[in-house]
Amino acid sequence: MLENDKEAEEMLQTCANALLVNVGTYSQTQADTMRAAVSTAHSLSLPWVLDPVAVGLLSPRTAFCHELIALYPPAIIRGNASEILALSGHPAVARGPESTDGCETALPAARDLAKATGAAVLVTGPTDYATDGILTYAVTGGHELMTRVTGVGCAMGALAAALCAIADNELQAAVTCSQILSYAGAMAATRTKHPGSFATALLDAVDDCILTENQDLLPTARELL
Repeated sequence: MLENDKEAEEMLQTCANALLVNVGTYSQTQADTMRAAVSTAHSLSLPWVLDPVAVGLLSPRTAFCHELIALYPPAIIRGNASEILALSGHPAVARGPESTDGCETALPAARDLAKATGAAVLVTGPTDYATDGILTYAVTGGHELMTRVTGVGCAMGALAAALCAIADNELQAAVTCSQILSYAGAMAATRTKHPGSFATALLDAVDDCILTENQDLLPTARELL
């Protein structure tokens, strides 16, 4: 979220364990900061996560995300089906930052993108898919209310980056990210039925999930062939 390239470099050098690059508020100033941040993270061997918001719909940020990936490949790429399709060079249809493509449709593109970049790719939607190009996992759960709250996908990017700092590998981080948000969405929906209060309940449920010692509560990640 930093807009100053020097501040981004200093933050990474002093107190960061991973970096999230979210292009939702893309601008030329932000682009300069993101380039500097990715370069610094690479020099420090810190993992970074790309959230390609509205890629495919808007050509400047689409080109920029391709530039970043070519500069230093991310550990995880998290996006909806349309964003992943577009980022991998496949035809995609989006309405603003929302996907109109099904997650299953994007699965071959996600595998191709993972193989091409070396990143774990997390496609999020009614069913989430996480793949490293070889292994692929599906996670179901969550709740429809998650689609009525702005920023849930962006929150997944942040959680993925946090998990990258502690997981054994990028695919494990992507799968766990999906499991936590799916669990939290289902739990939050038992506490409220309206989107305004759901946003707060979702944050509380994520906190409950992270603090609980009973990880059996998390939805199962189903391995696909």
